[in-house]
Amino acid sequence: MNGIPDEERVVHHTKRFGRELAMQYLFCCEMRNELPGAATFEAVFDTVKSEFNLKEGHLTRKGREYAEKLYELTALHHDEIDRLLSRRCENWDWKRISPVERNIMRVAVAEMLYIPEVPPVVSIDEAVEIARDYSGADGGNFINGVLNAVKNELQRSERKGNQA
Repeated sequence: MNGIPDEERVVHHTKRFGRELAMQYLFCCEMRNELPGAATFEAVFDTVKSEFNLKEGHLTRKGREYAEKLYELTALHHDEIDRLLSRRCENWDWKRISPVERNIMRVAVAEMLYIPEVPPVVSIDEAVEIARDYSGADGGNFINGVLNAVKNELQRSERKGNQA
């Protein structure tokens, strides 16, 4: 299908699911003024699983693992990520940006900084697509501009993942 090998399609789908799940979880934590943690992630994951009738299996498990990795990295480096992003949000007060958009960008920056096997342009493209689903085209365009400014500061190839 579409000339993409099944293996690559599965990885894309599990990572997309993980990115969305991490963003949703971090959004919930922000709205509840709670710190991220395994117990609350479990509750959010169970809600998503039930709401979308997700079955236990390889895709769900891998997506969940990726979400956990992303939310943990985002929480661990929260202050650094927020400082980096707020500097790039020229003419925008960081606190007035939609919580959905803030958390989409946080997850993308965590991925760009701490998951070297994912090329930064992939993190950006995924964040823009997720923003278009959750926040509309204007949100996607705004996120694209901010994340491209972040990418331009990175000391790594924007189009290649660093294989460990």
